[in-house]
Amino acid sequence: MPPAIDASDAPELGTPPPRHPLGELALKASRRLNRWVERVCVALFALLILDVWLGVLVRYVLPWNLTFTEELARYLMIWMALLAVSCGISHREHIGVMVVFSRFPKGMRKVLAVSFDLIAFAFFAVILVYGIGMVERGFSRYTMINEIPKAWPFMGVPLAAFLACVQLILVAVHDWFADDGVAAAGRANL
Repeated sequence: MPPAIDASDAPELGTPPPRHPLGELALKASRRLNRWVERVCVALFALLILDVWLGVLVRYVLPWNLTFTEELARYLMIWMALLAVSCGISHREHIGVMVVFSRFPKGMRKVLAVSFDLIAFAFFAVILVYGIGMVERGFSRYTMINEIPKAWPFMGVPLAAFLACVQLILVAVHDWFADDGVAAAGRANL
């Protein structure tokens, strides 16, 4: 039988931001960066919709010969998905097992939250380093339809990894100065 959870240790959604100035500063910086990344994602999504509609019209209605629409849609979708990773980190909407996490005492939750942030940071730092190498090699390879260097679409990988690393640093600072390591779970409601 699992141990009972003390009501005072139970996480509450909508927990107020940390009172420490550095934690508040990290939270504000995370929100500001996230606001810009979300705007870029919305703009990419709007371009994706227009591009797909243009592709449908060109294929079935209009007698134009525009071949770039399929390739552009592919790369817009990839960039949008990659950039959205940092938004998920900012809101703490990435994969986590809160059922297990919430059973630990407050101090342990804080240590675990920051430890997971550091592990994720290491993962995205590796992607950043290898992504830069992928971009460098991409300048000698060309896309199939429009023959543009593949480095341009590949730039989304290191850029997204860099943004994820920045958001992870900001979230880790917020978590460290929060009263409880689970407090970040309520960030989406703040």
